[in-house]
Amino acid sequence: MAVLDHFRLDGKVAVVTGASSGLGVAFAVALAEAGADVALGARRVDRVTETAMLVQAAGRRSLAVATDVSDPDACTVLVESAMSEFGRVDVLVNNAGVGTAYPATRETPEQFREVVDINLNGSYWMAQACARVMQPGSAIINIGSVMGFTTGELPQAAYCSTKAAIVGLTRDLAQQWSGRKGIRVNALAPGFFVSEMTKHYPEGYMERMIEQRVPLKRPGDAEELCTALIFLASDAGSYVNGITLPVDGGLLTT
Repeated sequence: MAVLDHFRLDGKVAVVTGASSGLGVAFAVALAEAGADVALGARRVDRVTETAMLVQAAGRRSLAVATDVSDPDACTVLVESAMSEFGRVDVLVNNAGVGTAYPATRETPEQFREVVDINLNGSYWMAQACARVMQPGSAIINIGSVMGFTTGELPQAAYCSTKAAIVGLTRDLAQQWSGRKGIRVNALAPGFFVSEMTKHYPEGYMERMIEQRVPLKRPGDAEELCTALIFLASDAGSYVNGITLPVDGGLLTT
């Protein structure tokens, strides 16, 4: 097999959460371009249906399911729907996530729990549901953040806590499932990428952080994150397991 053939996902089925906007859309299209059929989950069913059309435009089959990952039953429904439609699940991209910026002395229990329920608990419920049906050779990719390793100027206790927890979750699930089930579990830790979430940053914040802390002096492009995703999802990454891979332009070196 030629080297580039190891990056192909022909005949595979991927599940992507948070697929209604931003990086979730980019991930879904990239997986389709690599050859996978894609089951898409998100709370905004109208938007996720649009993503399904992009997957089809890339020549692959798609399925859109209204999914709130904070609900374990909804996660099970998404996976069962993928199995019913496609007969298998080979890749999970745990992309659904939210971010807030509340001062720690004023953040309410409800505000903190919402972030935990989606970013951390939702990733676990989805991984759990997929692992029950995945065959050996499958891959789970959790979407973390460099904010699991460092901090910025914004008050993001809930967000940073959940992204740090993703590192531990990834490591533990890899230990549990890679030997016994043949499922690799890894994570990506994006740096600054323009997305729906970054639209809520204070004016000038992202530009200042990039200038001060990113050696490449620019934000990442979605395609640069997608190529890392395909590496971890495909046989090209078949001996990579339990890691969190920063894709951050060098931010964590500063």
